[in-house]
Amino acid sequence: MKPLVIKETNKTPRVVIDPTDGVIEIKGKSIPEDGSIFFNPILRELDRFGLNMPGNTRVNVQLEYFNTNSSKYIYQIFKKLEAMHRQDKPVQINWYYEQDDWDLQEAGEDYQSILKIPFKMIEIEGEEE
Repeated sequence: MKPLVIKETNKTPRVVIDPTDGVIEIKGKSIPEDGSIFFNPILRELDRFGLNMPGNTRVNVQLEYFNTNSSKYIYQIFKKLEAMHRQDKPVQINWYYEQDDWDLQEAGEDYQSILKIPFKMIEIEGEEE
């Protein structure tokens, strides 16, 4: 199965789903005009990925910002991963947030509190301006 790679734009994050390496990456800004157009192909790919996933899967999420519509789709992605984890397919979510970005830290903590899946909060240094 070939990796899915979606390039980052000024409104959508870079997304990589690589079943060979067991890595899923979501990085950038997520403010698509129509969340379903952007996220539905990702959700479909995750369904296929779940059938072919390797022993362990690492999910690296490093968002700069995401809107309310995106948060609903991110939650759907996490619920699919949680279902895979319950089927003895280990999944680890790594939620990266910049130091002093309280909104992204809180969003990660909210997801962490409602999901039954290993979820690690990772603080990174912000970029110098």
